Amino acid sequence: MTGLPLLLVAHGSRSDAADAVIRSLAEAVAARGPQVEICYVAVRGPKVVDAVIGLQDRGHDGAVVVPAFLAAGYHVRTDLPAQLAEAGADPARFAVTRSMGPDPLLAAAALDRLRTAGYRDGDAVVLAAAGSSDPSAVAQVHASAGMLARRVGRPVPVGFAATGSPSVAELVARLHDAGERRVAVASWLLAPGVFQTRLLGSGADVVADPLGVHDDVVAAVLKRYAAGAAAVLAA
Repeated sequence: MTGLPLLLVAHGSRSDAADAVIRSLAEAVAARGPQVEICYVAVRGPKVVDAVIGLQDRGHDGAVVVPAFLAAGYHVRTDLPAQLAEAGADPARFAVTRSMGPDPLLAAAALDRLRTAGYRDGDAVVLAAAGSSDPSAVAQVHASAGMLARRVGRPVPVGFAATGSPSVAELVARLHDAGERRVAVASWLLAPGVFQTRLLGSGADVVADPLGVHDDVVAAVLKRYAAGAAAVLAA
């Protein structure tokens, strides 16, 4: 590893269980080499500004900033750069990587979670995401569904737990009405919380756990870190 810290940026949640997943993910990544610091764009602290200033106070003039988001919506494309600028972070030294998704590693993790939950080959599969008002983020979720579809051998439609249409429950009902005997929901969420609870109430025959601290999720973060570190060192 390069010695550059990895700044893992999450949305932030009031759920302690969700926050525990982010902290466990940071620990799993740190066990593979880089120093990992956690910060949040909303809800919890430390905020991005505090984390950047803290790194600088400890003598770090740069870091790799990895957004712990499964698609690049408003928080990744607008909020995070604004908060880094507020902290006075040099963009050449604080390189922001792509969001964690889409990535074939995450699609592999989603399928593994599905199989653990009871998915059988041939089941209809729905990719369940939180949703976003950002069209580019929605497009990235559909790209992720395409990656999962190639692994299960059939189309994987997308349903949303919050923002967007159709809802996961509507999509599950539609597939059952169309004659699908079993419908499995792949959770395109990183951690548990209110959205995962909605998936459990969607009427699906199988609901996978969130991606969480899966080995492939850890590998995806490390892949982003390696690319970001290379960009900083080349600057």
